[in-house]
Amino acid sequence: MIKFAFYLAPDGKLLDQLGMEQIRTFLSTGEGLLWVDIEDVTNEDAELLSNVFCFHPLAVADCISKNIHPPKIDDFDDYLFIIVHGINYHIESEVVETTELALFLGKNYVVTGHDVPMRSVSSMLDRIRKDERLMRRGVDFLAHDLIDALVDNIMPTIEEMDEKNDQLEAEALDEPKKETLMSIMQLKRSTLVLTRVILPQREIMNGLSRGEYALISERAQIYYRNIYDHLVRIEMLTLGLRDMTESVLSTYLSSVSNRMNEVMKVLTIIATIFIPLTFITGIYGMNFANMPDLEWRYGYFIILIVMAVIGISLVVYFRRRRWL
Repeated sequence: MIKFAFYLAPDGKLLDQLGMEQIRTFLSTGEGLLWVDIEDVTNEDAELLSNVFCFHPLAVADCISKNIHPPKIDDFDDYLFIIVHGINYHIESEVVETTELALFLGKNYVVTGHDVPMRSVSSMLDRIRKDERLMRRGVDFLAHDLIDALVDNIMPTIEEMDEKNDQLEAEALDEPKKETLMSIMQLKRSTLVLTRVILPQREIMNGLSRGEYALISERAQIYYRNIYDHLVRIEMLTLGLRDMTESVLSTYLSSVSNRMNEVMKVLTIIATIFIPLTFITGIYGMNFANMPDLEWRYGYFIILIVMAVIGISLVVYFRRRRWL
């Protein structure tokens, strides 16, 4: 479904909410700048992409498919097809999820497609409605602004993950629970998700900043280089966060192991104290007819005293050895 369509005419006039025929007309002129945004691409939108814009069937198929595609860039001479990933803020999940933004860059148009609302697209829409000059710099700068906003929106998520990592580390040291382990594993999966999409996106921006594509002007290349630098920084932060998550996991396992050792030590000490006492009661619990001291008047009390002395002596010994 077409969410909105802008056209910046050669005379500088900005037209909004274009219809299908207007899109077809403005596209055929080869002048100005046309931006069409499609959200939740349908078969009808696929006909627009195929019949009006004449995009390659494989690119259209990738755009309408609900499957997750890795970030990539395809050069079709007359236009570029780019897939980049941003944070999906519209899904309830403890693991960070990404969503795709597909961009078609032609001589005088940019077509964007995505399955869910994206903050980068919405923010760019608001900026253009406030200042139409943002579209006067050309398709390469418009695509840059969209991708730049998408990349910038990744940083708050990484900062939240970093804060969560510190919280989990404190929990792992103070009171490790089963829920703590689950949260650590979810955070670890989130870092892996980000790492898988950041690396290929970095290479895409590297290619766009080095003059490999004719549609990207030399003036715009340095701006794509800036996105590349941001992605390098995000990659370093993500890899560092992954290492810290591994450290928190090790801390959790060590804390659990230490707690288990403490429990086993206490149980071992208790068992050690009761071994001689059980030995004594076991001997005098036998039912032989001829056993010495069975008729002794004070035997029961003396045995209790002996057992108490043995138990107290063992406790004192363990405390002196700092086992208790």
